[in-house]
Amino acid sequence: MENKRINGNDLIALGYKENHAMGVALKINKKRLDFNREQMLTLFKNVLENPELFLEDVNFKPLAEILLRMDAITEELIPLKEETTDYAIYGEENIEDGAKWQMNVAMKLPVTVAGALMPDAHQGYGLPIGGVLATNNAIIPYGVGVDIGCRMALSVYDLPATYLNENHDLLKSVLMANTRFGAGNGYLRHERVDHAILENALFETNEVIRSLKDKAWTQLGSSGGGNHFVEFGVMEFAETDVMLGVEKGRYLALLTHSGSRGLGATIAGHYTKLAKDICKLPYEAQNLAYLDFNTAEGHEYWLAMNLAGDYASACHEVIHHKIQTALGAELLAKVENHHNFAWKEQFNGEEVIVHRKGATPAGKGVMGIIPGSMATPGFLVRGKGEEVAINSASHGAGRLMSRTQAIKTIKSKDLNAMLADNGITLLGAGMDEAPMAYKDIHTVMAAQGELVDIVATFSPKIVRMADDGSRED
Repeated sequence: MENKRINGNDLIALGYKENHAMGVALKINKKRLDFNREQMLTLFKNVLENPELFLEDVNFKPLAEILLRMDAITEELIPLKEETTDYAIYGEENIEDGAKWQMNVAMKLPVTVAGALMPDAHQGYGLPIGGVLATNNAIIPYGVGVDIGCRMALSVYDLPATYLNENHDLLKSVLMANTRFGAGNGYLRHERVDHAILENALFETNEVIRSLKDKAWTQLGSSGGGNHFVEFGVMEFAETDVMLGVEKGRYLALLTHSGSRGLGATIAGHYTKLAKDICKLPYEAQNLAYLDFNTAEGHEYWLAMNLAGDYASACHEVIHHKIQTALGAELLAKVENHHNFAWKEQFNGEEVIVHRKGATPAGKGVMGIIPGSMATPGFLVRGKGEEVAINSASHGAGRLMSRTQAIKTIKSKDLNAMLADNGITLLGAGMDEAPMAYKDIHTVMAAQGELVDIVATFSPKIVRMADDGSRED
């Protein structure tokens, strides 16, 4: 059978407009009905011209119904601003057009106050990854993201960098014994740990959140799939940092990246659907549906988001405590920051809600961690408080390739050679997380020199990631 995949441009050529009817048509096409491409195009054209004739058709009835209701649907839509509000872009030459298009749409929302695009930006759902958006009294579930409160956590130990080579096998076993990875994975009842987060009253917010408490307990102290990791590496302070109290030197450090697991994903899905039902936006902006902060739904999402963020932090706390106990080491410094979140902040003298979807808070003096990849350095940074960037910086290197493209094009021998050249032991992970799938972290850092100061450099050496092909990131 011929390939009948049809895209938006094909539909536009038939006379379809970029609206909700196009979305329904594309969903129908994904079902791979028993027609070839030309037959599908003919059918789509016929439905567009005479939708009333397809109201009983098992395949095309949804499209016919929405075409007949398009005028009424259009009247219900909240209009966007006609012009895109200006916003700052950092490292624009290395940002794909899709991410900039998504940011342009976000800047047309009637609630948008300001925005910025970080140098690691790439296309996502709704707000692009690396997008920062300040809104007036409105919160956007997809402006926060699916993995609510995803974060970085760093522990610098009182052990020299030489400890890595001298105790390589021990450190591998410590990682394997004290971490668990992958979408849906967690701990059996007899393995679970207790934590104050499980007593948080916000678990009683509503039945949806209440139903997630056992899953939260099961996954407490575990990590997701995709780009989430737990890794030992060398932390190098080229100069003594008085504020952190760490002297110049090279130390053993632990760096973790993960989020709110199934709890956050379920919250994101529930409130995104709710926002879309309440906030009817034009087709191109539908994934930016927002909730008025003063409504019951908006306040409820805010509470649920904060619970998910606290839970993500608790997961990191459990992991770091387990590993520190196993090492018997003392902490020299602990730094943690999150992304995929929304904050109430001041901007130009007014209170706004700042969404950082894959962006690091970088207010003046605020510490943050910007990782590279499994084979490239990450950076401990201190924010400069650049208001044009809405006090933000990148949250990593940013993807250069989609996961599918990386799997198809990157060879395992090339990844293995790169790991060997950098003295890195990899436990788990797939080709979609190979360093070559990411932008050059040094280019990204150079593009945000006015946003952060580099305090220290982290070089990964023993890296554990999900090895089950899961994509919870």
